Amino acid sequence: MNALADILFGGLFQGSLYAMMAVGLALVWTTIGVFNFSHGVLMMLGAYFAWQLVDWGLTAALAFPIAVLLMAGVGWVLQATVVRPLIGRANLVLVVVITTLAAGSLIENGVLELWGPRSKQIPPLVAGNAMLGGVGVSLHQIAIIVVTPIILLALWLFLNRTRLGLALRAVAQNEDAARLVGLNVTMLYGLAFAIAASLAALAGIFLGGYRFMTPVMGADPLLKALIVVVFGGISSISGPIFAAYLIGFFEAICSYYFGLYWTPALLFAALILTLMIKPEGIFASRSRGLA
Repeated sequence: MNALADILFGGLFQGSLYAMMAVGLALVWTTIGVFNFSHGVLMMLGAYFAWQLVDWGLTAALAFPIAVLLMAGVGWVLQATVVRPLIGRANLVLVVVITTLAAGSLIENGVLELWGPRSKQIPPLVAGNAMLGGVGVSLHQIAIIVVTPIILLALWLFLNRTRLGLALRAVAQNEDAARLVGLNVTMLYGLAFAIAASLAALAGIFLGGYRFMTPVMGADPLLKALIVVVFGGISSISGPIFAAYLIGFFEAICSYYFGLYWTPALLFAALILTLMIKPEGIFASRSRGLA
């Protein structure tokens, strides 16, 4: 019973983190058709904003939403400065990879200069511990498992039940047609980056309340987010969400039976096998969109 509870809880927890990491990356791709390689740095920056606000005396309940809003602004500025001027180029995807990597490096070094290299930690969403099926877990982890599906549901409702969300879906499906019907595509590009940066900030806050933060903490989450979107398919945001939980359970099973040392190798082996069989991703849809 303890083994099953450990695997189930570990899979849900890891899957929740991976889903929050990957959905913003997938949102930018489905809307604009580029990969934002500064996504991991944005996760880190959101966590540091939350830490600074708490350090200034704000409560976590107030600091976390403010940090998310600040990161929405950072995402908008990032899109306006390093992505928007490049739209229309034949080699857009490659150039944006380079520019977002450069922007991420600048932000990372700026954080290092401003806050220093010493590890930091922000308050958990919920303090304390509990026993779940004979396994000791933190309430912060349980909160992440509960909150993440609510956030993803809210994103789905936004994309499918609001005018702005439907406009984003229209741009993702056919940019030229969206322009013809009068949609402000430039504004919607900025909105996609702002939402993605906000989701990255939430992922950073989740991580920052679970483990110590450093200026380079975004590298591993970016790698995992890339694995998730490639595994699930980059043509929608629902595919990476399903893939995130699948990979979370896969890692939990591998970690329990084979140990942490072998888990990354087994994950990459599964990824390579999947891409050989279905290179578009196991949950890929036939056309690009936000479904």
